[in-house]
Amino acid sequence: MNKTVFITGGSKGIGACAVREFSRRGYNVAFTYLSSLEKATSLANECGALSIYCDVSKSEDIKKAIKSTINSFGKIDILINNAGIDEFSLFTDITDEMWRKMIDTNLSSAFYASREVLPDMISRKDGIIINISSMWGEVGASCEVHYSVSKAGLIGLTKALSKEVGPSGIRVNCISPGVIDTDMNKNLSSDDIEALKQDTPLGKIGRCEDVVNTMLFLCQESSAFITGQILGVNGGYII
Repeated sequence: MNKTVFITGGSKGIGACAVREFSRRGYNVAFTYLSSLEKATSLANECGALSIYCDVSKSEDIKKAIKSTINSFGKIDILINNAGIDEFSLFTDITDEMWRKMIDTNLSSAFYASREVLPDMISRKDGIIINISSMWGEVGASCEVHYSVSKAGLIGLTKALSKEVGPSGIRVNCISPGVIDTDMNKNLSSDDIEALKQDTPLGKIGRCEDVVNTMLFLCQESSAFITGQILGVNGGYII
């Protein structure tokens, strides 16, 4: 039986790239989307994947999406907590609503999804969880405090959970991307992008494929002794 991967936030950006690459390699793929119905439908048709409407900030939506995936494919072998939003704001301008939305979307969603898939993974003594953080979760970013906190939380979740479920044969790792060419960075000017390139030792912006290739590595037998790790995919921007 082919392995099944469940990807949150899979309709665009890094998530969509992951849907394509895992599908191409023969995985059963299910992914969630929220506002991008047209993109999600097109991607599902292109890849033969299962697209599921889901507000990942709500535990009940996550529960229904995972149940739908298991009904379709029998089990979930790999969970990729990829869904996320970003927002620029002065710290003193961050409202309660902005804070809750950021934390619930970027961090709580990973908690909900991991909690939902783990009982079956533990019973089978097999499973992989990959959390997608950010380099700003490692070092913090000015005017992105709530975003940085949410991504730092994913790093803490990765480290703690890997220790708890490691004895059950489950590996939990985290990918920490740098500046990647996605819609999330489309608001940056060409001057901003050029400055970021100059600050990156490799002198370029990352591609979605760079992150997805790391996901694929973490799902292979060649990474069987890797857990609880934060893998930076940032071109050397932070070291």
